[in-house]
Amino acid sequence: MKLVFDGVTAGYTALLAVRDVTLTIAPGEFVAVVGPNGSGKSTLLKTIYRTLRPHAGAVLLGDEDVWTARHRDVARRVGVLGQDQVGGFDFTGRELVRLGRYPHLGAFDRLSTADEQVVTRSLERVGALGLADRTLSTLSGGERQRVLLARALAQEPELLVLDEPTNHLDPEHQISALSLVASLGVTVVAALHTLDLAARYASTIVALKAGTIAAAGPAEEVLTPELLRDVFAVDGSVIPDPVDGRPRVLLRELRSRTGRCAT
Repeated sequence: MKLVFDGVTAGYTALLAVRDVTLTIAPGEFVAVVGPNGSGKSTLLKTIYRTLRPHAGAVLLGDEDVWTARHRDVARRVGVLGQDQVGGFDFTGRELVRLGRYPHLGAFDRLSTADEQVVTRSLERVGALGLADRTLSTLSGGERQRVLLARALAQEPELLVLDEPTNHLDPEHQISALSLVASLGVTVVAALHTLDLAARYASTIVALKAGTIAAAGPAEEVLTPELLRDVFAVDGSVIPDPVDGRPRVLLRELRSRTGRCAT
C-alpha cells in the first residue's frame, strides 16, 4: 500500500511537533524514521492510525485520506505496534492477539477456526507461542512487546506502523523481529532509535530534526558524518558489513576539532 504525507503539520494543542512533512512511501517499502528524542517520530506515526489529527496537510492510504476513511477500513489495512498499547486489562497473550482479528469481523461475528489459526501462527512467528496462556502482568517488557507485534501481524495488514518495535527486546529478538517484518512484503513505517538496526533492515531512512525532514533515502546517503553530527550530535559513519555487505553504522562520541569532547 502506498502511504503519502502531504504537508503534514501536527502536534499537541499549539505545540507543533511535526512541521510540513511531505513524503511518499511506495508499496512494500520499509521506511525507518529516525531522530533524537523529541524530533517528532511518534507524532508523525500517530497521524497515520488516527490517534492524532494533523493541524494541516493530509495522510493518504493509497488515494484515500485516512481521516475521512471509515475507521473499520483503516483498522483492516493498518496494523499498529504503538507505545503503551496494553491498557488496563490483564489479557492473556492469546486474548490480546485475538484483538487483531476483530476489524475483519462483523458486529455479531465470532472468531472462526481460520481466525484462530491466524492468531496461533502470529504468535509462532514472533516466538511467543509459549506466552499464549500467560497474562500480560506476568510478562517481561520484551515478552509483552513480542505479543503486541503478534497482534499487529494477526491483522494481516497492508501497512505496518511500528513505534520503537525493538524496545525492551534482547539482541536475538531485535534481529528476529526486524528480519520478520522486512520479509513480509508489506509497507512498513517504523520509528527506530538504533541507527544500526535501521540501516540494516530499512530500505529508506527518514531522519527528522525538530519535526522536519533533514534527509531521506538509503542509509549510505542519509547517515553521513555531517548529518550524524548535525542531527544526533555524534561522530560516525556507515560501512558495509564484512559478512553480508549490508550497511552498518559505527558511532563515536562527538569531538571538537582539537580532539576534546564537545560541550
